[in-house]
Amino acid sequence: MPKEPLNHIFGPVPSRRLGKSLGIDLIPFKTCCLDCLYCECGKTTVHTLEMKEYVAAREIIREIDAFLSGAPALDVITFAGSGEPTLNTALPEVLRHVRARYPQYKTALLTNGSLLYLEEVRQGALPFDFVLPSLDAVRQQTFEKINQPAGGLSNRKVIDGLIAFSKMYSGILWVEVFIIPGINDDETELALFKETLGRISLDRVHLNTLDRPPAFAGVQPASPERLRQIARLLAPLPVEIVSRKSEAGPRISLSRRDIDYFLATLRRRPMTVEDLSVTLGKNINEMYVLLDTLISRKLVTTRIVGDRTFYLAV
Repeated sequence: MPKEPLNHIFGPVPSRRLGKSLGIDLIPFKTCCLDCLYCECGKTTVHTLEMKEYVAAREIIREIDAFLSGAPALDVITFAGSGEPTLNTALPEVLRHVRARYPQYKTALLTNGSLLYLEEVRQGALPFDFVLPSLDAVRQQTFEKINQPAGGLSNRKVIDGLIAFSKMYSGILWVEVFIIPGINDDETELALFKETLGRISLDRVHLNTLDRPPAFAGVQPASPERLRQIARLLAPLPVEIVSRKSEAGPRISLSRRDIDYFLATLRRRPMTVEDLSVTLGKNINEMYVLLDTLISRKLVTTRIVGDRTFYLAV
């Protein structure tokens, strides 16, 4: 393992869909073209459609090489993070490096899919073994309510881009649909989902719902039974329910010392996931896996104050 701190690498963490995954964070925290109601990373702070080299390719590659020098046991290297990775124009260069130097690992892209209407973004995503975009709405008003896009972005563009990409792509395409009761689960929206998803050359539809504190208060999860109903409505599309509320989520091994240090930090004062990420020097995605594990052990609980979620030791 590298001795220097890694700012753009997180994990490895266990992924229910991808196995043991090393995360690559290509973008500054909460830099995104959407501001989704349900986002576990909190509200978007840099709301933009501007593509540029937000983090230099050489900086990310240096960290990747440092971490992978020990040839760790991994299933996949996942380009993801706390913002929209395709905003970073360095993505294709970093991906080329990973595929050329570390062909033993699969590669995956987690994206909200909002920039796939751009030819350069579609071309940049083609070499990935897995691409996991999102589609949370078909109607424009639903898209604006759930995803709150940056100015000028229409859902028609997003859908057309996703369809175009699916026709070009030869890897595994899993499209996630995030269900928020009362917003995108009425009969009209579900019928439109079925028609639209049927036009995408996908391998699987992943149904998801809220299982972590959202960016905006008032967002509620769909029940497991409701997700099963929706899955039946979408048949014969290949639908899988991936919500943690419907199955056991990933867990990590923690030493007693790790647990004691973590809980001691929370006993001093309740903290947000962003606070914990900075204090403990861990990527925010890794922090969520830690928190999920400790919440399941009933060692940590949450408290919502205003529109912020704080974690505290039990």
